[in-house]
Amino acid sequence: MISGVSRTRKLRYFDLERQRERKMLQCIFLLSDSGEVMLEKQLSGHRVDRSICAWFWDQAISQPDSFKQQPVIASPTHYLFQVFREGITFLACTQVEMPPLMAIEFLCRVADVLNDYLGGLNEDLIKDNFIIVYELLDEMIDNGFPLTTEPNILQEMIAPPNIVSKVLSVVTGSSSNVSDTLPGATASLVPWRTADTKYANNEVYVDLVEEMDATINRDGVLVKCEINGEVQVNSHITGLPDLTLSFANPSILDDVRFHPCVRYRPWESNQILSFVPPDGRFKLMSYRVGKLKNTPIYVKPQFTSDGGRCRVSVLVGIRNDPGKTIDSVTVQFQLPSCILSADLSSNYGIVNILANKICSWSIGRIPKDKAPSMSGTLVLETGLERLHVFPTFQVGFRIMGVALSGLQIDKLDLKTVPYRFYKGFRALTRAGEFEVRS
Repeated sequence: MISGVSRTRKLRYFDLERQRERKMLQCIFLLSDSGEVMLEKQLSGHRVDRSICAWFWDQAISQPDSFKQQPVIASPTHYLFQVFREGITFLACTQVEMPPLMAIEFLCRVADVLNDYLGGLNEDLIKDNFIIVYELLDEMIDNGFPLTTEPNILQEMIAPPNIVSKVLSVVTGSSSNVSDTLPGATASLVPWRTADTKYANNEVYVDLVEEMDATINRDGVLVKCEINGEVQVNSHITGLPDLTLSFANPSILDDVRFHPCVRYRPWESNQILSFVPPDGRFKLMSYRVGKLKNTPIYVKPQFTSDGGRCRVSVLVGIRNDPGKTIDSVTVQFQLPSCILSADLSSNYGIVNILANKICSWSIGRIPKDKAPSMSGTLVLETGLERLHVFPTFQVGFRIMGVALSGLQIDKLDLKTVPYRFYKGFRALTRAGEFEVRS
């Protein structure tokens, strides 16, 4: 008996040692654009020194373009994971090998939760809400492992900041927003859904939000064109609803990603989304549609230079009419460093040259009776006869009421609940990384 007990204790001891070795993230830093450490959260007994941030920032300064595109970085002492959002770098450190996507996905979830809580994401909001940010991190990760990341549960545990809570904290002297009771959803099979939700009007809205990424070379040939889209749902339904959403042409979708509420087997067998939705707005799935052959608008730049001057002419028009209004059209390009001055004007819209030598042409809605055009003259620096560096044009637009990928929603059904509900569908396509080379 004694030997058996000692062996059990020894096994438990070795198991605890393995758990210590398997600690995932050891620390999280939030860095501003200037490299200042705005927030530090130690996650384990092994403290990570702030000198790792100095090393990270030195590397970021020495190679600014390529360094921010590296989500995983190996330093002399740690593995670093970074996510860059709205001028803030979310930096996580560990000394053990771990699945990198887990760390990156967790940092993305932290950024999304902070954006929802604070109504935005910037340096001032982080500094004004230090307490809430620390409270959220305390609940979202435990001893280096992701714990509670669902916004519905977090909002029940930690009240979002508002004027009333700030006044109460001043009056009562208590700065904690943490609830005294554990949310019921933490013990539920559907932890993403708030328990006992009730609505007088039951309704579900589904939005198809798509971004078109395209690259057009200097000869006007479409090199790349694809759609990155999301299915966004805004659900306000009483009880525990069970929804199914189907598409008329799901075969066009690639690289699909789902919210944890989606049951994978119905999609794998029949391409049907079966899910119990969270309460409120959430992203149900994301997808990609590649190898599109047309873009809704065209941009035709032309540069003619001689004698130290360069003549610019840019035409914009509708190439493939989607049947809906194309608005919020903008064209931007960086003037080359060899340009001393620019005199540009347009027959439609407003042309502005910003302080950082970015030319911005705001067109708005493209008229049907004439094609917007911009023209003018660029003066080259002394000793330069012709322009040798040609800019790349960044194009923006928005089309309400159409999904350019061709994806169509077939039907949305509600099961297990006897009452009726209202459902609505919308589509929006906007420009993502839409580039035209000259």
